[in-house]
Amino acid sequence: MSKIRQILRLYSQGNSNLAIYRLTGVSRNTLKKYIRDYKLLNLNIIEIEELSDHDLEELFTQFKPHRHRLSDKALTLFELFPDIDKQLRRKGITLQMMWEQYRSRYPDGLKSSQFGFYYKLWKQQVNPVMHMDHKAGDKLYVDYAGEKLHIVDAQTGELKAVEVFVSILGCSQLTYVEATYSQQKEDLIESCERALHYIGGVPNALVTDNLKSAVTKSSKYEPVINEDFAAFADHYSITVLPTRAYKPRDKSLVEGAVKIIRTYPDDGIIINEDTNK
Repeated sequence: MSKIRQILRLYSQGNSNLAIYRLTGVSRNTLKKYIRDYKLLNLNIIEIEELSDHDLEELFTQFKPHRHRLSDKALTLFELFPDIDKQLRRKGITLQMMWEQYRSRYPDGLKSSQFGFYYKLWKQQVNPVMHMDHKAGDKLYVDYAGEKLHIVDAQTGELKAVEVFVSILGCSQLTYVEATYSQQKEDLIESCERALHYIGGVPNALVTDNLKSAVTKSSKYEPVINEDFAAFADHYSITVLPTRAYKPRDKSLVEGAVKIIRTYPDDGIIINEDTNK
C-alpha cells in the first residue's frame, strides 16, 4: 500500500499528525506536506481510494506549490480556488469578477495579475492538460453554440432565434461559422457541406458532439451514427468521430471558437436564409 494512501486514510479518520507519524514512521515534514497538498487539491478520501498507487504517487509528486515559495496570501488563495473554480463554471462568471469578490473579502490580498497567475498554476496542477499536435487536414471539429443568437427581419423588425453552427480545422484553426433556424440533420449536413467548400477540401475525419442529428446513440465504444449523416460522410470519404459524452476537452478547439462567437456575435457570421425554410 502507498504510504500516501495510508497517511490520508489515517488523517480522514481523525487521527492527529502525531499519531499518524507514530503509526507510519514518515518524517513530520513529509507528513505535513502530504496533508497540506491534500487540502489544497480539495480531494476527499473516496477520490483517493479510486486512484491506483501509481497515480496517487504521481499526483502528489507533480503537485508542488512549495516550489514557487508561496506566501501566506497565496496559500490562502489556493484554499479558495476549488470554490472559485466551481463559480467560474456558471454562466457569465469571469475570473475578474472572482478577483473583485476576493479583494472585497481580503482588501490586502493579491493583485489581479497575481490572482490570475496562481489560478492558472493551481488549474494546471489539479487538472493537467495534455498538449495535442494536430496534423494538417486531419480533423474538422463541428458543433453548435449552446445559446441561440437572433437575427432581425428587415421588413417586420421581428427577432428570429437561430442556431449557430461552428467548425474549425485542428491544425490551422481555420473557422467557419453560420446560422440556421434549426439543428435538424438536413441543416447539419448542409452546414458541414458548406464548411467543406469554405475550407477548400475534405478532412480525414469529422469530430462531432453527440448531436441527435449526427449520432443516433452515443456510446463510449460503439456510437451509432445517424444513417443520413453517415451517408453524407461516406460520400466524401470522411470518418465520423463522435466525442465522449460530457468530455468537452475532446473538442476543446471548437469549444474555444464557440466562446469567441458568444463574445463577438456580430463579426463574420454567415446567415443562411435558404436553410430550414
